[in-house]
Amino acid sequence: MAASEFELIYRYFASLGRGPGVRLGVGDDCALLRVPAGEDLATSMDTLVAGVHFPADAFPEDIGFRAVAVAASDLAAVGAQQLGMTLALTLPEADELWLKAFSEGVAAAVSAFDLPLVGGDMTRGPLAITVQVLGSVPEGRALLRSGAQVGDQLCVSGTLGDAAAALLVLEGLWTGSGESADYLEQRYYRPSARLGLGRLLRDGASAAIDISDGLLADAGHIAAASGVRLQIDPQQIPLSSALKSHPDREQALQWALTGGDDYELCFTLPAAAPVPPLCTRIGEVTAGEGVDCGLDLVQAGYRHFP
Repeated sequence: MAASEFELIYRYFASLGRGPGVRLGVGDDCALLRVPAGEDLATSMDTLVAGVHFPADAFPEDIGFRAVAVAASDLAAVGAQQLGMTLALTLPEADELWLKAFSEGVAAAVSAFDLPLVGGDMTRGPLAITVQVLGSVPEGRALLRSGAQVGDQLCVSGTLGDAAAALLVLEGLWTGSGESADYLEQRYYRPSARLGLGRLLRDGASAAIDISDGLLADAGHIAAASGVRLQIDPQQIPLSSALKSHPDREQALQWALTGGDDYELCFTLPAAAPVPPLCTRIGEVTAGEGVDCGLDLVQAGYRHFP
């Protein structure tokens, strides 16, 4: 007899719910989390659908890690301290080999991001994963998209464009070197949610967002929310060595500006503020509206409904 969804949840996920903010994890009608006094609850949710947000034939452990990292990045963007997460998993069938590998990927992300799994659900249907993350941030100190001021620096963390290039590698449209291809695939399947950086930025940044739909699209959200114009110098965009190995520099730059799934942070800092380590100043905030990078590129991010 096939295991029930409750047996599968306990077998593969119940052990992932330990954390200092967890009073009660998997096993009851609700999880119980401790929100520190004087702090606001931060919460966000992301759904990943097979064939839309990841290749349907991806390794399940990579899918599990990626699903958690994508959601955790939203906590980083507001400068929150992570408390826990819930996972809703829709599966075509109860394939325990797949579930075991998937749970190993989730467990790796739980460890990497110190983000306990405290509850969730499992049901039958086309493969889809929904992760809800919960965190806390001191009252009135959450990073928002609406605080950028004229004269601020515009900065990003890490390198950009790797995930977009990785999709070409996964589809066999660009081989690159073996080392570069491996690096790019890791950047796609194992993104780094910049949680520590987000908390650091609470003390200096004026606005922030995570880069999920592409730099130009997500920077546009800061510009619109803050009522300013963001001027980007494309020559300052940080590119990885793997991306620089692409023979077409313009294509690599376009991936960095318009490709999504990097899950780095884009943020603004006062003009005199030091730029944090492993971050790059790529432009400035000016009067006006929108985003300008001096290039004729489509800025719209990914849309589910055209």
